[in-house]
Amino acid sequence: MSTISDVARLAGVSTMTVSRVINNSGYTSQAARERVEKAISELGYVPNALARYLRFKQTKTIALILTDITNPFFTTIARGVEDVTRSAGFSVIFCNTDESDNEEREYLQLLLQKQVDGFLLVPASDATESLELLQARGMPVVVVDRRLDNLVVDAVRCDSVQGAYELVRYLIGLGHTRIAALSGSKSVSTAQDRVAGYRRALEEAGVGEDRQLIFFDRFTQGDGYHMAHQALAAVPRPTALFAANNLIAFGAMRAINELGLRIPEDISIVSFDDLPPPLQVDPFLTVAAQPAYEIGRQAADLLLTRLLGDVSDEVQEIVLPAELIVRRSSGPPPS
Repeated sequence: MSTISDVARLAGVSTMTVSRVINNSGYTSQAARERVEKAISELGYVPNALARYLRFKQTKTIALILTDITNPFFTTIARGVEDVTRSAGFSVIFCNTDESDNEEREYLQLLLQKQVDGFLLVPASDATESLELLQARGMPVVVVDRRLDNLVVDAVRCDSVQGAYELVRYLIGLGHTRIAALSGSKSVSTAQDRVAGYRRALEEAGVGEDRQLIFFDRFTQGDGYHMAHQALAAVPRPTALFAANNLIAFGAMRAINELGLRIPEDISIVSFDDLPPPLQVDPFLTVAAQPAYEIGRQAADLLLTRLLGDVSDEVQEIVLPAELIVRRSSGPPPS
């Protein structure tokens, strides 16, 4: 691999002159500039951007740590983040923790060593330890898609309680009174909040809560499949399922099909999260759609604002609304 000294030697100039050409700073004669550019081309030299940025204590790189990069919700968030950061001249390092606290901590240590400028973090569960580590290093961080109580940190998320409430209230309006909730891990605030919205809708409608119809596991298709099988084995069987995210919903629909049940004739299903339009060949699920792109965009914008020092010390929590979209997966309970 060629170095700046190799370029200087071939061009017959000093390394300072090469640096001036690369950074377009200071005076350099046109003849010297042309020799340097020719030497760079011949040697295939790639300037060390990291070293250059470190002189100014900034690498122009941020980290986006997600819990499940296969989830379309998170990939859409990532697109919003990338569009904002790219326009500001920053690069993004994407990391996937698979909802593992251990993997989250390992990524944080690695990225701190690489001296990224800031973090966008979707915590795997309890973010206390991770945030204490980042804040002890004076590292700017914005938490994404999580509600964090008693922690002073910027955050951008959707209103999970209200979105779940509206979905379940809609089912109750159709006549359903026996509704199962299939949610993520109890240690994740979004799983807690969506069950809280479910419970609020039942209580407001005077529908008694059956704790045997509330399930917590992970936000995956496999866990949605298993939770749905457990819910549908209950006696009497629920007439509707509320899935706390789209992956759980996909797993639940597989279980429903295996049991020979029809949607929505035999059982209704609704879900938090929608698919991006390009993936919706035949929009089917009734959903509370989160503004995923906007969540990513606003989180990245807030982090960059912190990095540029153009905001007060007051912590910001941005909570965006979900949109209820009614489709064919929901209908009245079977007579």
